[in-house]
Amino acid sequence: MEELECGLNEGCLSVSTLPDKGRCLFATRHFCPGEVILRERPYVSVPNNNSRCDGCFKTSSLKKCSVCQMVWYCSSSCQKEEWKLHRLECDALSKLDKERRKCVTPSLRLMLRLYIRKKLESERIIPATAMENYKLVEALISHMSDIDEKQLVYAQMANLVNLMLQLPDINIKEIAENFSKLACNAHTICDNELRPQGTGLFPIISIINHSCLPNSVLAFEGRLAVVRAVQHIPKDSEVLISYIETAGSTLTRQKALKEQYLFTCKCVRCIKLGQSDDVQEGAILEGDKGFICQQCGLVRSKEEIKELASEIKSLSEKVLDSVSSQNYQEVITTVTIEKLQRNLCHRFSISLMQTRDKLLKMFMELQNWHEALSYCRMTIPVYERVYPSFHPLLGLQYYTCGKLEWFLGETENGVKSLTKAVDVLKISHGTNTRFMKELLMKLDEARAEASYKQTLT
Repeated sequence: MEELECGLNEGCLSVSTLPDKGRCLFATRHFCPGEVILRERPYVSVPNNNSRCDGCFKTSSLKKCSVCQMVWYCSSSCQKEEWKLHRLECDALSKLDKERRKCVTPSLRLMLRLYIRKKLESERIIPATAMENYKLVEALISHMSDIDEKQLVYAQMANLVNLMLQLPDINIKEIAENFSKLACNAHTICDNELRPQGTGLFPIISIINHSCLPNSVLAFEGRLAVVRAVQHIPKDSEVLISYIETAGSTLTRQKALKEQYLFTCKCVRCIKLGQSDDVQEGAILEGDKGFICQQCGLVRSKEEIKELASEIKSLSEKVLDSVSSQNYQEVITTVTIEKLQRNLCHRFSISLMQTRDKLLKMFMELQNWHEALSYCRMTIPVYERVYPSFHPLLGLQYYTCGKLEWFLGETENGVKSLTKAVDVLKISHGTNTRFMKELLMKLDEARAEASYKQTLT
């Protein structure tokens, strides 16, 4: 690990071990909001489905590997870049019959690639560096002793990996443990609008601990993971990111962290658990209005609450059973759910926000831009309440609102929303990415159009 320390020191970072938290990443100098703290390529990665290039996760101009018939590439350069790993993976996949190949999940492929890379490192076909080597994977925590119910599943998956690779020195127990490591250390690779593209293992970023009010954010440029400061990080402070969706009550966040990552968070938000303001906030975000509305004092009967909740659940199940998001019946049903939730939930309720978000996407798919904008605007106050001012999801919601406003001729409103989007996203996404350059260009065009309209009045 001395080599890792030397590599991190060059980036003004260091690793320390704390009794109650394990390994932690610390800043050895001051970082400003928007500044890059760390960049890391995936040690191994896979797309989340078979309609993406294995090299860059793009979805256009794809050609299938002629041998294994499972992996796709968008260009010869991507295929060449991945060939050292895929050559052995291809051999393993080709041994399976067609039915078994259909059962090969991204998790299985990720494990195959992990052991192939380990083998290629040991044979010095792929170089091991201070910041990229299998020892960093070995140092990750597996929590294997805490997941009795999953050990059998991981053992079965390990046997399948062993069957596919057929390496003489492979250790099934180690493979099972590595599946446990992937479960709590692998990261979902997202595009600039936070849509999932694939999964990757980033052993150094996995050192960074969680906070429900983090001082940095993890974003991706293609498959490259980039950690940027979103708050001022003083020298000798711990670098913290969020592992989960933080728009929820303390109880919900704690439950998600315990189930997925097997720890209890003690961040500045979570230490308020059970306090009166935390209980009230939880009721607003996730509870219904209860028997007495916290906003206006309206008293409701227990039977009325149950009836409304039952109706919402029934309608929600119908929506889940619907095949197409462009199905008008699904839209009508979801609109009905939203109306029922208005009567049952607080206006800052997360479930109400999620329903409106769903309607926003539905109406955008149907190109009903006015309805889409209406629902987008309804979500903005909730986003502003449940996310800190630097959160990328808030910036992306401003971005969506601004695009719709501009498209519908509300140019001045569009400029305001796009400006808010830029203020947030330039911190989480930087200013040099293609996404941000396009956003800045849109903002300049909208400003020019707004100025031109003013000259006509």
